[in-house]
Amino acid sequence: MRLDKFLGDCGLGTRKQLKEYIKNGMVKVDGTVAAKPEMQVNPEENEILFSGENLTEGYARNRCFIMNKPQGVVCAARDKDSDTVFDLMDETILKDLSTVGRLDKDTEGLLIITNDGKLTHSLLSPKKHVEKEYEVHTLKPVTEEAIKRLEEGIDIGDETPTLPAKAFIQEKDGKEVLHLIIHEGRFHQVKRMLQAVDNEVTFLRRVRMGGLILDESLSPGEYRKLTDEELQLLKENKK
Repeated sequence: MRLDKFLGDCGLGTRKQLKEYIKNGMVKVDGTVAAKPEMQVNPEENEILFSGENLTEGYARNRCFIMNKPQGVVCAARDKDSDTVFDLMDETILKDLSTVGRLDKDTEGLLIITNDGKLTHSLLSPKKHVEKEYEVHTLKPVTEEAIKRLEEGIDIGDETPTLPAKAFIQEKDGKEVLHLIIHEGRFHQVKRMLQAVDNEVTFLRRVRMGGLILDESLSPGEYRKLTDEELQLLKENKK
């Protein structure tokens, strides 16, 4: 593959940034400073260093990114009316990538994007009961009775009530904010759960999935490659 394609797969930056890195002599292939972005490399045979870091040790073709999804974009490969999360990513890394589940257009927060089908299945399988935690701002204060109903499971108009959830109030910026932890991914589930307790969601952000917590250093729309430790947390479904 092209050298810049490999560097992009490693989540090191945009195509323009990668060209600058190579131009500035920051990349070596088998001990020699790389001269051209289009140089052909084989990560399984060549040793590729970036600023002295060996990128080919333990190299895997599976790629996994964390994004802080902003409002106003959709989790789709393409959309005729709206920008997608993939429009925010460098085109050199997009091949075979998919989102792990979806967040609504007006929902922010943690989104996993990967080409690892096995990981995607394990995170979305109903049998795994992977926790998804949301920060929920509501139109009205959430009562203790509402929290009890949310935690017991509630009728949102489907054939069966929701599974028991976890709900608690946390203070943020001087305001009381609901945190809701669910194990399913039904259509507009959080919004429908709040409607069922006579309330309304005014802002929604996913802050955790399994053991992976949203990286607060990522501004909405930013993304990065998952660390090995974070990937292991997801695979083990630890909290």
